Amino acid sequence: HTQTAMIGGHTKTPTMSVLYERRDDYIGGAAIVAEHLRAAGAQVVFSTVLGNDAFKDFVLDGLKSHGIDCRAIIDHTRPTTSKNAIVAGGYRLLKLDTLDNRSISDEILERLAATVRAEKSDAVVFSDFRHGIFNRRTIPQLISAIPQGVFKVADSQVASRWGNITEFKDFDLITPNEREARFALGDQDSGVRPLASALYDSARCKTLILKLGERGVLTCRSADHESLDSYIVVDSFAERVVDAVGAGDALLAYATLGKLATGSDSVATILGSIAAACECELDGNVPVTPVNVMRKIDGIEREANYNERVSN
Repeated sequence: HTQTAMIGGHTKTPTMSVLYERRDDYIGGAAIVAEHLRAAGAQVVFSTVLGNDAFKDFVLDGLKSHGIDCRAIIDHTRPTTSKNAIVAGGYRLLKLDTLDNRSISDEILERLAATVRAEKSDAVVFSDFRHGIFNRRTIPQLISAIPQGVFKVADSQVASRWGNITEFKDFDLITPNEREARFALGDQDSGVRPLASALYDSARCKTLILKLGERGVLTCRSADHESLDSYIVVDSFAERVVDAVGAGDALLAYATLGKLATGSDSVATILGSIAAACECELDGNVPVTPVNVMRKIDGIEREANYNERVSN
C-alpha cells in the first residue's frame, strides 16, 4: 500500500494530485494463504515462482521469519508479482500491478509437480491467481501430481484474470466467491443456492463454500440438493470492516484446517468465516492467528449470551 493525502486536482486537466506519505509492504497472493496456515499452527511447504528482484528477497525473508519452508523457483524472465494500491484517506484510488501473465515453462511446471509429488502432506492447497502457474495446460499435470488420499483444496480468482474453478475437478474443498461461480458457469441470473448446487455438480467437489461478501457464505456439502441438510448458511461475522481484500485467503486457510481436524463441514464453514471476519478488521494482508479467532469467538458468545438474557 502507498499511503497518500489528497491535495486536489488540476484545473486544466482531470488529474488527481496526492501527497506521498509512506509505503507499507505486505506479502500477498498464495504466500499469504501459506502464512495464514502457518499462523494457525500448520507445518507449511510453499511452492511458487518468483522473479530475480528485490521483491523476491522480501517474500523469502518474510516467509522464513514465519517458519515456512519455501521452495521457490526463480524465473529470471519475469518479475515477482506485485500490486501497489494507492490509498488516500482510507480509500483506494488506484492499483498498479507489476506482473507477467505468461504461462510457466515446461521445466518449471515439472519442478512444481515434482515438489507436490514428493512431499508427504495431509493437504495440498492450490491458490490460483492466474499469473502464469495455473492454466488449462498446467492444471492437469499439477493435479495428477497430488498423491492418492491427500486432501485437495482449490481457490481460483477472477478479480483481474480469467480463472475457472471448475478446472479443479474432484477436489475435497473449493472456496469460490459468487462472481467466480457465475463466471465459471456463465450464469448471471440464478439465485445463490441453485448457483452453488450447479457449481457443486460441475466441479464434482465434496464440499463447496460459496463466499457472498457481506452476506456471509453458503456451503454445499451433498449432491442431494433438495435435502435440507445439504447446505449450510452462515452470516458474516465482520463488525468493523477496515480492508476486505484478503478475507477469502483467511477463510481458505482456516476452513481447510477446520475440515482436516474435525471432518465437519459446519466447523470448517464457521471457522473459515470467523477468520475472514478477523482479516476484514485488519489493514493490509496480515496473517490471522488463533488469538484473533478466539477473541472473535469470545465476542460472538458474549453477544449471544446478552441477547439470551434480554429475551428471558
